[in-house]
Amino acid sequence: MSDLVTIELEAGIAEVTFNRGDKHNSLSLEMFEAIAAAVERIHHEPGVRVVVLSGAGPSFCAGLDLGLMRQMIAGDAEAGRVAATLMRRDEGPDNLAQRVAYGWKSAPVPVIAAIRGVAYGAGLQIALGCDLRIAAPDARFSIMEARYGLVPDMSITATLPELLPRDVALELALTSRVLDAAEAHALGLVTRCAEDPLASARELAATIAARSPDAVRATKRLFNEAWRAGAAHGLRLEEALQVPLIGAPNQLEAVAAALEQRPPRFRDAGA
Repeated sequence: MSDLVTIELEAGIAEVTFNRGDKHNSLSLEMFEAIAAAVERIHHEPGVRVVVLSGAGPSFCAGLDLGLMRQMIAGDAEAGRVAATLMRRDEGPDNLAQRVAYGWKSAPVPVIAAIRGVAYGAGLQIALGCDLRIAAPDARFSIMEARYGLVPDMSITATLPELLPRDVALELALTSRVLDAAEAHALGLVTRCAEDPLASARELAATIAARSPDAVRATKRLFNEAWRAGAAHGLRLEEALQVPLIGAPNQLEAVAAALEQRPPRFRDAGA
């Protein structure tokens, strides 16, 4: 895997870090590829129970790299190559540009974004793909694409409607205005604010990692598939996900550990 994005896995917690801090983790073509590779690993690594996603340096992600934007408007063969790469579909409904954001939402385990500095444009769409967002009080956010004559096209239609009313989302997308963390939290873009978002995310991840990994994965799937799907589908899915858990080894271990007042010893997925 590229050094642009690293994964450290310990005790079921995968810490995924963007390592282009000197560029505020802006997205070059190579960065897109590196994030997509990290997403792929998270989807298939059996020992992962929860993910903490953060950016090295002062910012989470400042959006598209300016050099990449220049390539995209060059109007030559290089521009065509960049566009073809970003719009590439390997499998599933998402292209490469969308996968670096939506891939976190579709991952089988919860993903927590720890946000410092800025999350602009593509950076915000990546954060929106995460299940939970913890932001520093001085963090800033913007749906920046309209400033550059673009629409936000990195899975925002699959993530933002869960968080904001249509009129509020539309106003932010049309104006590209910058929000501070307090307003982002008040609107629902941010789960909570913390002076040290990475430490807070790690603490939350440790709590989640201590739960049955079977139940955690099933709960994320339940919320992903049924949150806005209507009562009939949701009720059936609750039952369909619950039945395999009851009496399974990890469920029995959860009960035993609670009764015996000891830490549980769970088996990871696929173990």
